[in-house]
Amino acid sequence: MKSALPKVLHGIAGRPMVQHVVDAAAALSPLNTVVVYGHGGEKVREAVRGANLRWAEQAEQLGTGHAVAQALPYLEEEVVLVLYGDVPLIRPETLREFVARVNDRTLALMTLTMEDPSGYGRIVRGEDGKVQRIVEQKDASEDEKRIPEINTGILACTREFLAESLPALSNNNAQGEYYLTDLIAMAVEKGMTVEAAQPAFPWEVDGVNDRVQLARLERVYQLNQAEALMRAGVTLMDPARLDVRGDVQVAGDVMMDVNVVLEGKVTIESGVCIGPNCLIRDAHLGAHTVVEANSVIDGARVGEHCQVGPFARLRPGTELAAKAKVGNFVETKKATIGEGSKVNHLTYIGDSRIGKGVNVGAGTITCNYDGVNKYQTIMKDGAFIGSNSSLVAPVTIGENATIGAGSTITRDVEDNALAVARGKQRNIMDWQRPVKKQDQ
Repeated sequence: MKSALPKVLHGIAGRPMVQHVVDAAAALSPLNTVVVYGHGGEKVREAVRGANLRWAEQAEQLGTGHAVAQALPYLEEEVVLVLYGDVPLIRPETLREFVARVNDRTLALMTLTMEDPSGYGRIVRGEDGKVQRIVEQKDASEDEKRIPEINTGILACTREFLAESLPALSNNNAQGEYYLTDLIAMAVEKGMTVEAAQPAFPWEVDGVNDRVQLARLERVYQLNQAEALMRAGVTLMDPARLDVRGDVQVAGDVMMDVNVVLEGKVTIESGVCIGPNCLIRDAHLGAHTVVEANSVIDGARVGEHCQVGPFARLRPGTELAAKAKVGNFVETKKATIGEGSKVNHLTYIGDSRIGKGVNVGAGTITCNYDGVNKYQTIMKDGAFIGSNSSLVAPVTIGENATIGAGSTITRDVEDNALAVARGKQRNIMDWQRPVKKQDQ
């Protein structure tokens, strides 16, 4: 990867590759999951989360068999499934069917038939078609190199078989490593059956060794997400230009234009329309809301029939009631905006409570921060804030109160009052503009 970051922490859809693998394993409800770590182990331990997660250090990288041996003391399951932190897209449904094949006399091995198997261990079968052993590329004969069926590395067997067989592994091979693949021949020697299974999709067992492969799997993942949404009734103007990076729940009859990014926990109700180039992160969008182009909704809750954007930014703590409008070049933060209220243009609303039917004019700002502390601005139902006004918090604008354009409001305004706070206009007649001197 040519990176200081451990390979398995490079991301697919905003999550480390190894987290995808841990999550896939968790879907099988195991007693525990053991992560074997080596290079950059502390970073891996800090980044990965999961229930019943245990850690086994592989201080020396002596091969896959050696890695599994480090995990063995921590394993509680009768059946052990071996997965890889750089093979991120394996599906839980594939793993469930795979593990179900295992018993005291059967080991399950995941294989793949490839047009070009170069670089992979080959599956050697006997005349009866049964799996006999795996031979690594560097140890393979010319005939064996022509075998198209390869080993993916994923296997499942009983813990008892592992405990008996791992100590017998040898590193007498071209790599000088303890190969987990040697377990296949050992199982055959014990009279066990090796059941080979192939995934429904080849990309499930694709590994990542560089950023090109990482990008390729990112697009595979995203296309799968897009197709799932479309099958659920979502219209995507271009499925190739959607990114899903979290837990997303989307109802039917939602439309998303190009370059929409959904991050974190996102809920989108029926009839929502999202324009191009929008980021929706950890947010809820109510039914029939319209999000115009180039808007960011981050940590906000938007009610039904609202309008947001274009070029709006809703920051964490923002809540829009039904039919509220936040327009172009408006930023909000920790603000509740009441039903039918409008903040349409070039405005900043922070640490504020806005009631129903309030109109906030263009260029208005809430001055909520004194350099140390933040204070709240309250605009009660029906208030009208004239353009280019500054509301210096803490301050309350009463019901149906009006603020004259260009005012700087520093004191509370009573219900139904008009507040004007601006310098008196002077018109100087016959004013002569300055003239540039000739020698300058």
